[in-house]
This record gives sequence, structure tokens and C-alpha cells, in this order.
Amino acid sequence: MSLSATYPLSTTDTRAYLSLAKPRLSSLVVFSAVIGYILASDIEAINGWALLAFGVGSFLITASANTINQIAEIDLDKLMTRTCMRPLPTGRLSVTQAVLFTLVTGFAGLALLMFFTNFLTVLFAFLSLVLYAFVYTPLKKVSNLAVPVGAIPGALPPLIGWIAVTGHLGVEAFILFAIQFIWQFPHFWAIAWVLDDDYKKAGFRLLPGNGGRDVNTALQIMIYTLWLIPFGLMPLFFGISGPISALIATLAGSFFLALTFHLMKDCSSKSAKRIMFASFIYLPVVQISFLLDKIGS
Repeated sequence: MSLSATYPLSTTDTRAYLSLAKPRLSSLVVFSAVIGYILASDIEAINGWALLAFGVGSFLITASANTINQIAEIDLDKLMTRTCMRPLPTGRLSVTQAVLFTLVTGFAGLALLMFFTNFLTVLFAFLSLVLYAFVYTPLKKVSNLAVPVGAIPGALPPLIGWIAVTGHLGVEAFILFAIQFIWQFPHFWAIAWVLDDDYKKAGFRLLPGNGGRDVNTALQIMIYTLWLIPFGLMPLFFGISGPISALIATLAGSFFLALTFHLMKDCSSKSAKRIMFASFIYLPVVQISFLLDKIGS
């Protein structure tokens, strides 16, 4: 019996598989990776097909990691309002189908990167998948150390994009990694603050310190956001981008930082939600400014 006969593919199935991939999250990962790729490139010599293959491969690997996460957390997803309607908790897809999907997307993504980039890129992409799916995912129920662990695969995309072009790890790749790594903390913690009640249903421990929505957590968010300002200047000092993007990064970081003081003052979910939305805006604005500065130079 063929696989298609066992699992006839319908429009509903297609949407369910796409939902497994978490397309919005995967697209943000690809965006950061492509930014790193272009920043490392000679703009006039970029191979469009190679860049497209790199983007597709990155998306597939991220989709695979996201699917493993959902397979591992199927029972926990049933408990939370934000996740109970995902394909696995609702039964729209079986675990077997999800496993096949993660194998196909994972191997296809790695194969694309191997063919169009280099072994070091494949190695770091595979490392990112392993850290997210097999370290960060189970650690969420055990310790708030899940956040710094999860920040590593979350920050690897621009580094992977850089080494996809250069074939080696340079200081520039680590700078792009460092900016996104630091950004992960206010981003993660703001989301965890807003969704804390839902996360507690699954036993997730993501807020720092004693895990409270209090001034101590707000202070941690402020400290890490503060570090974004000097780190945002490093691409200028190391020749990755120019002064205009450094100014934009400083202004964006300062605005981001100002929001954390409101959270420290009132410790409200409303203030945390502002930080959450600001984090979604900060990273693409800063990364696009780096790119435009490079193109204009």
C-alpha cells in the first residue's frame, strides 16, 4: 500500500502540515539567515539561485525542528489555550505523519545546504536543530535555563548565513550572533510574562530568577536590553555596516530600553506586551538597516 493511499493528502492536510512548520516563525529565522548571507556577500556577485536554495533549506530545517518540538509536547500543547488547536493535539495529523514530515523536511533542508553551501554551514544548521528540538524543548519543564539554551539556536541564523558565504567563522559572524543572542532574552521573557498563566498549565519555567512577574524579572529584561545598544554599534567598528545603521540601531535600542523602565515601574502585562511587540520590530529594523547601509556603501 502506498503512503498516499494510507494518508490521502487533502487541502486540510496541507494546511495542517504548514501549521506544523510554524511558517511565521520559520520565515523570521530565514529572514535573519538571509541577512547574514547578504552581509557576507559581494552584493554584485550574489548567485540568486544559491541564495534561494539557502533560504529554502533554512526554512525546511526550521520546519523540521518545529515539528519535533510539537511531537515532544503534544500532551502539553493540549493543556494550553495558545497551542491546543495545533494539528497534533486536535488529531488533524497523526504522530506518524509528523515524524515523516520532520524527516523529509530535515534531510531535504540539510541536503540543499550541503549542495549549495559548505559543510560548516550544514554542521551549524544541524547543531541548531538539535539544540532547539532535543535540549531546549525538554528543558522548558525543568529549568529557566531553557531560555539561554534556546537563545543559542535562536541566534545562529545570521551566523549560519555568514558562514554559508565565507566558509569560515570570523569575528563578523560572532557579532551578528551576539546581537541576536542578547535580543533573545527580552524577547523570550516578555512573551513568557504575557503568557505566564498559559505556560504554567504545561509546567513551563521560562521567567528568570524565581519565575515571578515582578520587578526582579523586569530588571533582568532591562539589563539585557541595555546591552543591545553597545552591541548594535559593533557592526560599524568591524566594518560590517556603516554609521547610518549604527545610528538606527542606537535609536531603536534606546526606544526598546525606555519600554523596560515602564515595565519596572508597573510590572503589568500591558507593559510586557509592549516590549514583546517592540522586540518583533527591533530585530528586523536593525538588520535591514545593516543591509541597506552595506548596499549604499
